[in-house]
Amino acid sequence: MMVPIYLLSGFLGSGKTTLLQQMIEQAQSAGLVPAVLMNELGEVNLDGQLVKKDVAMAEVLGGCICCSMRGDLSLELNQLLQQYKPDLIIVESTGAAHPMESIDAITETSMYKHAVLQEIVTVVDGEHVLARAKAKKDKTYRLMLDQIRCATRLVLNKADRLHPEQLVELEQLVREENEHAQMVTTTQCQLDDWSWLLQPELPSATVSTYEGADRPNDQAEADHTSHKEAHVQGANHKEAHDHAYHDHEHHEHVMAYTHYWKQPPHSEQFEAWLKQLPEQIYRAKGIVTFRDVPSRFLFQYAYRESDFMRIEPQGEVHDVAVFIGEHFDANWLKQELEKLEQA
Repeated sequence: MMVPIYLLSGFLGSGKTTLLQQMIEQAQSAGLVPAVLMNELGEVNLDGQLVKKDVAMAEVLGGCICCSMRGDLSLELNQLLQQYKPDLIIVESTGAAHPMESIDAITETSMYKHAVLQEIVTVVDGEHVLARAKAKKDKTYRLMLDQIRCATRLVLNKADRLHPEQLVELEQLVREENEHAQMVTTTQCQLDDWSWLLQPELPSATVSTYEGADRPNDQAEADHTSHKEAHVQGANHKEAHDHAYHDHEHHEHVMAYTHYWKQPPHSEQFEAWLKQLPEQIYRAKGIVTFRDVPSRFLFQYAYRESDFMRIEPQGEVHDVAVFIGEHFDANWLKQELEKLEQA
């Protein structure tokens, strides 16, 4: 039996990790064994701290899933399949990655293993997409649209922040880019229907298919191309070449800065400082210990809003902060963080 692989796409801060957590819970409640592969733009996997300790997890850090890193992803997928024998694998790609790169890496693995790319789930931050559409249509906006185009399932998230007329505008915008994907509107990625995850329609496969034995049904298998497969492999073929994604042009404007805390900051000062970050920095996350609060926290920041969660990190984890954005001044950011440490 094939192992389905679910690719989570969507721009930074859209809610992919929230959906990932719910997918894990749904799978485990149904008696399935999930595994997770996480790709982070920064040097450390902070979102992995939110994944249950009993879930097998691999990671590809320091960049997007493309070019040389595509080999790393294939290797990690192979190890997950061989070591843990999962019923399904969820790949969460960095929000700065073009989906075609991730698709390339996953399908490369599926050629040699009992695995199949089952769904490309794109989480859309409705408020952010609409804002980008009204402002200058820059590389970030084009990347958002590419992520929407490549999806077989669209989750229009953060609907509670939009007025009814804005929801209609969002749905129209998304449908103009992707006519065929299943689409649902959510708040905090709360879904009612999980049949696509728990009862997927999978192609059958036998050991002989992958060991080179006689395969009398090759032609029948080749003719059995689902709508989803056609959408992924055919409809986006032109887009993949048009964007020339191997030259990194689409995401070279996105940068990440990783800061390892030398001294703990003050909680109120740090929270106030986050609210004043320049708009070029649109995503930040990290693990921090405050000098005035005994617990350790995982913090998340996206588009001027921040959230703090008390955690007990898995294993030996340093206090660290990762900032992601476009063309921001890394030296200025470093100096600001050092001021917080010394304040």
